[in-house]
Amino acid sequence: MPQHSTDWFAELEPVVANLLDRHLSMAQEWFPHQYVPWSAGRDYDGPLAGLAWQDAQSALGPVARSALVLSVLTEENLPVYHHQLASGAPPDNAWAAWLHRWTAEEDRHSTVMLSYIHATRAVDPVALERARMRYMSAPPRPDDLPSDPLHGLAYVMIQELATRVAHRNTGLHCGESVCARIFARVAQDENLHMVFYRDLYAALLDLIPDRAMAGLWRAVKEFRMPGQAIPGFAGMNARIALAGWYDLAVFHDDVLMPLVRALRIRERTGLGPRGEQHRAALLTHTERLCRAAVRFRERRTAAPVRAR
Repeated sequence: MPQHSTDWFAELEPVVANLLDRHLSMAQEWFPHQYVPWSAGRDYDGPLAGLAWQDAQSALGPVARSALVLSVLTEENLPVYHHQLASGAPPDNAWAAWLHRWTAEEDRHSTVMLSYIHATRAVDPVALERARMRYMSAPPRPDDLPSDPLHGLAYVMIQELATRVAHRNTGLHCGESVCARIFARVAQDENLHMVFYRDLYAALLDLIPDRAMAGLWRAVKEFRMPGQAIPGFAGMNARIALAGWYDLAVFHDDVLMPLVRALRIRERTGLGPRGEQHRAALLTHTERLCRAAVRFRERRTAAPVRAR
């Protein structure tokens, strides 16, 4: 059994290399500029003396705007996650090659979303830029960062699937065809990213089952969507949840349970006492989340009745 937290980097080098080769064979080349309706653009006020942004110019409703703002600012902050995952890993190997490729693909997401916002006047660009500067200028809070590589990998695996689901649902419900196409395209990338991290974590559960189960349990127990420090996050996140686009039930049904099944959490053998303890805690936690999600949706359904 490896004694240090990153010894498994070397042992899983062939696995990472194979997963990277598979990813490159499946990833489809696409270009952000082709998804942006540039003909809808107009000069803004300022040095070009154009038209100032007004709320009525946006074709998106409040929920879609909230989803778009949270999405683009989250994608913009990817360097924090790259740094955390690269720390302590050996350089110039398949893992480093994957991280650079992953980061490059994720950068396209913020590029296409920000270009769409500016061309279509989807949200207030001044407010967005001020929020971006505040968010990107502040150091991450210690409790927002994974505490060790296994915890970090488990978190990113969950977060990639959560982001894919959130993007997919935004595309389905946003009510604007160009925005829908962008989010559908980005969701395809996020799905491939999730598959990479999921299959890597499955290999970790085979190699170091007790430690990997501990990392997974901690990531599930403490999981929060990225972007908690974004100005106005709580209000925008609540708006999205109340609309049913991404709430606790979606997280349980479309994120957590598919990962539990894909990683064969219930069926795994070879766990020691600590591993069994963490598995039991994880499964109990999923059951509690399911009950909490049902209660949340019941309250949300009853709320309009009380309001009337």
